[in-house]
Amino acid sequence: MEKFRPQFHFTPEENWMNDPNGLVYHNGYYHLFYQYYPDDTVWGPMHWGHAKSKDLLHWEHLPIALYPDSLGYIFSGSAVVDKNNTAGFGENALVAIFTYHNPEIENKGSDRFQTQGIAYSTDGGETWDKYTGNPVLQNPGIRDFRDPKVFWNDQKSKWQMVLAAKDHVQFYESVNLKDWSLISKFGFNDDPLLGVWECPDLFKLKVDGTEEEKWVLIVSHGGESAPNGGSGTRYFVGEYDGTTFTTDQNESQWLDYGTDNYAGVTYNNTPDQKRILIGWMSNWNYATKTPTEKWRSAMTLPRELELVKKNRGYLLKSKLIDAFEKMTSLVPANELMGVYPTGFTYEDLSQSLLSLDVSIKDSLRIELSNHSGDKYVMGYEMANGTFYLDRGQAGSLDFSEPYEKTSRQTMDIGSQEKLSLQIAIDASSIEIFINDGEYVMTTQVFPKHKFTEFKILNPEKITINDFFLKKVNVDDAEN
Repeated sequence: MEKFRPQFHFTPEENWMNDPNGLVYHNGYYHLFYQYYPDDTVWGPMHWGHAKSKDLLHWEHLPIALYPDSLGYIFSGSAVVDKNNTAGFGENALVAIFTYHNPEIENKGSDRFQTQGIAYSTDGGETWDKYTGNPVLQNPGIRDFRDPKVFWNDQKSKWQMVLAAKDHVQFYESVNLKDWSLISKFGFNDDPLLGVWECPDLFKLKVDGTEEEKWVLIVSHGGESAPNGGSGTRYFVGEYDGTTFTTDQNESQWLDYGTDNYAGVTYNNTPDQKRILIGWMSNWNYATKTPTEKWRSAMTLPRELELVKKNRGYLLKSKLIDAFEKMTSLVPANELMGVYPTGFTYEDLSQSLLSLDVSIKDSLRIELSNHSGDKYVMGYEMANGTFYLDRGQAGSLDFSEPYEKTSRQTMDIGSQEKLSLQIAIDASSIEIFINDGEYVMTTQVFPKHKFTEFKILNPEKITINDFFLKKVNVDDAEN
């Protein structure tokens, strides 16, 4: 096995990958397209790579779906099932909507180098044809004009698109996926400004336990905007009347407070109507420098999004999907060497799911380690309501100054007397889900050897209500 190759996260077989694209369910498969450069392990002329899965966890790699052409590179976008043949490509055709990025126009100094195009497949996504009338949406003179997310609006019987446009998003609609009309814009008074808006998404969710429905707008930022530095994704909860999005929110809310969940978008056409998100598990501050060799970058675990109402307002929860739990098996306590459950050794924690439910007197400190002396620490301080992680002693750091600079990361979750944690550990990542996903921190980590030791550093400060260690069974996975 290649060092650092994840065992239950999606990775390309080789070379460079970034944003997830075209997330759509069709004919029994979840399709994952992604930004892909097949000739190197760093960013280059973008293609759409392609894979499919029946459970979002075991993936079949497929041939490249979309190649650059005379109109430009193939940047991010979405895909839909055209059930009523509105575009004329065929009933139930898959239609991809993506950004063309034309480097020749960009090099001439024009801001109009990004336009929107479409392609279609009538064989379940196996092969693709680009529409001869591309681009279907010209650039009005906005330098960053990209990442279309398209969905069907039942109330208006029209296709609608949310599109990133520099420092805001724009909304368009169409009856045929070919002719688009601008209907509104949405921006936010950020102070300071958070930079270019990217990879938007818009969807409706019921508030958990109620009949109330709200709309959620997701947008990513690739600069220095995120709470712990570099790339990140935030969300707005509000209303959408089919034309205009509004929100009472007065501050940013972030989908994930770790440094390695970016450009996430959700699936269209899911069979159970669940809202499933996958993000790119990296950060533009160091994405091209991470210490892997044959391949670079992974996707996050798929997450089911739910909306809850709390004292602070609405929270967008990110929960592990049910299929992931089914992929795990309980490790009996007699297989763990040490003082279970406050400290023990296991042969391979780097392919596991830790579940911990605790009552806290004033703090919690947890350490994952190995025989090489690598240590990954996470914890919670009740006095200031801060959850933190520290990867500063967890293996390779010197490949990137920004990576090393963000070794310690923090998140404000307020005063909590009880915490439930789910910690998904793979070969080069740790995803921490707090209180059933109300708060999440995702980080890459590159230890010298697999983590084998778990320790609660201050057991006298807590009461353990429940603890499980589960092995993630990936013998039949194809990553």
